[in-house]
Amino acid sequence: MRYEVDFLVVGSGIAGLSFALKVAPYGKVCILTKGDAAEGSTRYAQGGIAAVMYDSDSFDKHIHDTLVAGDGICDREVVEMTIREAPDRIRELVQYGVNFDREGGGERFDLHREGGHSEFRILHHKDNTGEEIERGLLEAARRHPNIEIKERQFAIDIITQHHLGQRVTKHTPGIECYGVYALDCDTNRIDTYLAKVTLLATGGMGNVYSTTTTPVISTGDGVAMVHRARGVLADLEFMQFHPTSLYNPAEKPAFLITEAMRGAGAVLKDRNGKEFMQKYDERLSLAPRDIVARAIDNEMKLSGKDYLYLDARGIGKKHLIEGFPTIYAKCLSIGIDITRDMIPIRPAAHYQCGGIKVDRNGESSIKHLYAAGECSCTGLHGGNRLASNSLLEAVVYAHNAAMSAIDTVKSVPFKSEVPDWNAEGMVLNEEMVLITQTKRELQEIMWNYVGIVRSDLRLQRAFDRLNLIFRETEDLYNRSVLTEPLSELRNLIACAYLIIKMARARRENVGLHYSLDLIVKKV
Repeated sequence: MRYEVDFLVVGSGIAGLSFALKVAPYGKVCILTKGDAAEGSTRYAQGGIAAVMYDSDSFDKHIHDTLVAGDGICDREVVEMTIREAPDRIRELVQYGVNFDREGGGERFDLHREGGHSEFRILHHKDNTGEEIERGLLEAARRHPNIEIKERQFAIDIITQHHLGQRVTKHTPGIECYGVYALDCDTNRIDTYLAKVTLLATGGMGNVYSTTTTPVISTGDGVAMVHRARGVLADLEFMQFHPTSLYNPAEKPAFLITEAMRGAGAVLKDRNGKEFMQKYDERLSLAPRDIVARAIDNEMKLSGKDYLYLDARGIGKKHLIEGFPTIYAKCLSIGIDITRDMIPIRPAAHYQCGGIKVDRNGESSIKHLYAAGECSCTGLHGGNRLASNSLLEAVVYAHNAAMSAIDTVKSVPFKSEVPDWNAEGMVLNEEMVLITQTKRELQEIMWNYVGIVRSDLRLQRAFDRLNLIFRETEDLYNRSVLTEPLSELRNLIACAYLIIKMARARRENVGLHYSLDLIVKKV
């Protein structure tokens, strides 16, 4: 099947939905999402969205906190732009129907504080902020007559000049995007979507690791597609590991214990119930995530244990139950009463700070292709994302991309000569065990060798093993009918390669990249 739309959006989280709502008055919008529309990283965000809303805080303080967390390699102009735009974007979310908690039910927003923040500036909805944002935006999008949402449609490749028979390399000037090929997951048919403007809002790549807080659909699809299309990518060595996921090995993804709980007074403790963060940072349990995650990782290695504890009992029973109802209920379901018991925790892969390199308008190096949200690299996060800046970045760049796309779409024609997907000669490979086992092997390699702490030897070992996995999978791909599991595996392998390649090129310990062979920190 062939489709033509003015604006094509791949992904239905905060970035994709915000963009779609803003461009919808100017043309036909189609949103493709490979799972259910509500499923994605946005709905798993517990903590909230950071913004300066009152005089007790200031833009300069938020800017400073972001630059400090980013370890000196943020794009300062991007940081200033994003943070100064934040209040306007928050007001728009409220207009779309998103409900943030307010003090005593009044007009003033109730604000949390999280690690790395010098002030209380996190807008939230209890401890399920992302779910509330997703609900509000999705309902607004479904009401709009110009927006069509197509679920279980898996974008597998960006259409460029390559598909017209031209040789495209990373040095080819003027690479253009004409839309995407997408797999209908119910019929296994690959359809052609032609678009004047395409936005990738495909989320992250957390499932490249064996332990992650991200949903199972976070397989780096957008980054992998841009990699194959020879677009520019950056900073993928900076994978953020959230310090506190609930230790429950049978469960995937790992359940997140929001940083806001530490902001409310919860304290990290070792297996003997003793505090340990004083050995690592004067900010203790509220130090930035890279420092806290490394501290927990080191304490686990010293003790030989698989988990440590977060002690939230000092917060108080009423505040715990009312302020963190999702966490309270989740822990209770596995026999942990957080008003009486400490919470077993361990770090988990959580957020990619790098991705598809975009300009201030969210446009990638490929013409007419935009990216927003976790799959993009704007320069805001630098070496380490400040807590709750991710949802902010997504909504700011969705807005900027929309403003640019509205202007661009007027002069871009459809590329009608694009051919349909050719699967001639391919056979349906039924050996799912090959894909499942390879994926598991890849995730273990990345967790063990390219995780919180790295070394030259570990990166080399990961690269050598990944090379074998890559050759085996490409051989399978070249003779098989394309399926969702096979495509996801190829994307994860591409992302793993990019993380390792950029980690080996980064010859300094900075932000989230920490190698035992690079002892001198960036100043």
